[in-house]
Amino acid sequence: MDFWTSSLPLDDEFEKLVIRMNPPRVTVDNTSSRTTTLIKVDSANKRGSLLEVVQVLTDMNLIVRRAYISSDGGWFMDVFHVTDQNGKKILQEDVADRIQQSLGPRVRSFRSVRRSVGVQAAAEHTTIELTGRDRPGLLSEVFAILADLKCNVVAAEVWTHNSRMASVVYITDDTTGLPIDNPDRLTKIKHLLLYVLRGDIDKKNANTAVSFCSTHKDRRLHQLMYADRDYDIYDGDYSCSTNDRNKLNVTVDDCIDKGYTVVNLRCPDRPKLLFDTVCTITDMQYVVYHGTVNAEGPEAYQEYYIRHVDGYPISSEAERQRVIHCLEAAVRRRTSEGVKLELSGEDRVGLLSDVTRIFRENGLSVCRAEVTTRGSQAMNVFYVTDV
Repeated sequence: MDFWTSSLPLDDEFEKLVIRMNPPRVTVDNTSSRTTTLIKVDSANKRGSLLEVVQVLTDMNLIVRRAYISSDGGWFMDVFHVTDQNGKKILQEDVADRIQQSLGPRVRSFRSVRRSVGVQAAAEHTTIELTGRDRPGLLSEVFAILADLKCNVVAAEVWTHNSRMASVVYITDDTTGLPIDNPDRLTKIKHLLLYVLRGDIDKKNANTAVSFCSTHKDRRLHQLMYADRDYDIYDGDYSCSTNDRNKLNVTVDDCIDKGYTVVNLRCPDRPKLLFDTVCTITDMQYVVYHGTVNAEGPEAYQEYYIRHVDGYPISSEAERQRVIHCLEAAVRRRTSEGVKLELSGEDRVGLLSDVTRIFRENGLSVCRAEVTTRGSQAMNVFYVTDV
């Protein structure tokens, strides 16, 4: 009789052995191009390598102007033409080291996506994840509850798209400045936030879950939105104008002779666009075998040759349409509508509750937010629209 056993532990050990025998090589070339810095990455291929490299470049605020991607077979070879945010060549000396560290041996981190309100106690803060139906004043209610429960928000990011909202919020106890790890207190926080998220019309889509994953924040926001199916298009809810839709074009075609599915994307370029598309393709369980990126002008062009992780190309029209809609959603989640307001000043408990309450009382709705603190200074960015 044949018995089946999982090969994942063996695969992990083999992957680590291959990487130790063939450590990643990263070179930074500032001489070959007159306008950009070339970053060349050679590494033993493993699932997620492309996303990890792009994530490092994104976290370092580097702009990818052009890229050539190849990971067919056992080797991963990429070339990125990058600049800083001012269009200049990069001077950071730790770029190669950071990319090499990201490609080193690691424990598999492709965890299942958890939904709605999750709480994770970390070394310096407690992380709260929220998803639900967006509505005017929702963010004000969330921050008011946290202030009432003696929670200090040290950082947060909020996305809205297609009438859905996802947020990752980092909090500490407002008295001690330490993470909140008391189970009863965490349960109370979750239940009150869940009550607000459900509102009057979203009771079925609001649930609670405790998350212990350490996924990159932006990737986690994409996962939360994807799990909440913000890519589903409803005629009554879809907020993008016809002009906006025409600026974004995603096609998914067959490359029958090579056994790939070809994804082409064209849209106005913006920071973190490459991360958003690669993140979505990866978390939808597809592998990029070859790709080219050109973002040297106002528009970005991306082409990927992909297969599902099982080695097969896309085989149905329904799957093809799902990939198109998910990539469109990934691009639009970070596309900012409305007026951008930058607020900085001395941080204090309840500051965000007061600011978002003023927005609500003046008929403004927050469609995206980035909240950070550095020392005693709060630096917040809000994108607001008329209700």
